[in-house]
Amino acid sequence: MKRRNFIKSTAIGAAGFSVASPALASLSNLPDLDSKRTIHVFTKCLQFLNFDEIGEVLARYGFDGADLTVRSGGQILPENVETDLPKAMKALQKHDVGSDMITTRINDPDDKYTTPILKTMAELGIRYYRMGYLSYDNKKSVMENLDNHKFTIEKLEKLNRKYGVTANYQNHSGTRVGGPVWDLYHLLKDREPEYIGVQYDIRHATAEGGVSWPLGMKLLAPWIRTTDIKDFIWSKNEKDEWKIKNIPLGEGMVDFDKYFKMYKSFEIEAPVSIHYEYDLGGAEHGDKNPKMSRNEIFSWLEKDINYLKQQFNKYGL
Repeated sequence: MKRRNFIKSTAIGAAGFSVASPALASLSNLPDLDSKRTIHVFTKCLQFLNFDEIGEVLARYGFDGADLTVRSGGQILPENVETDLPKAMKALQKHDVGSDMITTRINDPDDKYTTPILKTMAELGIRYYRMGYLSYDNKKSVMENLDNHKFTIEKLEKLNRKYGVTANYQNHSGTRVGGPVWDLYHLLKDREPEYIGVQYDIRHATAEGGVSWPLGMKLLAPWIRTTDIKDFIWSKNEKDEWKIKNIPLGEGMVDFDKYFKMYKSFEIEAPVSIHYEYDLGGAEHGDKNPKMSRNEIFSWLEKDINYLKQQFNKYGL
């Protein structure tokens, strides 16, 4: 894939912001995007770098964008989003790198940081954000939980519409909402995909769905607006317990042949975020002083993006 650039006009126009907005004052030369399948890095694994260094590394290895962490413990704290997100974009811009997506913990439209995050990302032309997770209250039935969460999803959709952005809920293995992907369909079936949808995760779908995951992907396809990608195996730990072990792309249990064939058949055109969650000396957990050398960490970044680009080329994506 050739290098991609980034749009600001669509989101700005949808949200009704002026180019004179403070967040855009120093970003008037943001380049334009020419692809709907831009490849990002989920920057949790690069929190030991500053934004200028991140831009240089991503440009070096052919990434299009940074899926920035805008959350507590992340690179950009929610209380500082109005100043720090524009700074991050300006630093990335110097290396012809942008962002179509950020990762947040937004799951409450009334939280004091929700509106500042949405407004700032819209001003910067960032269309998509990953939501925070929703939980099940064990004192209530599954359906009672989902019916309660529907109100949150509906309110968030309305707020997203106001700012011209899209929330994406990641299907994540475990017992929270989105582990079994059918619950996401229940929450989203009456919602507009352009404003609230799914960040589809094939690794987690495989871990939870075994060989039935294609049914869930087909069910959610109309709402898939971003995707993330990683691989895994089941292995036993020192206590002889079966646990999920994250490994580089193409080396694990994910059936990428079936996945990319379905991806193409559903005509999914969505920004992609590569998640590096296998051993990177602690960098995979967001450590700012990882035990693995920078060059070794960067070599793993290169390995996975090369694999993904090979798959895109193989399947004509």
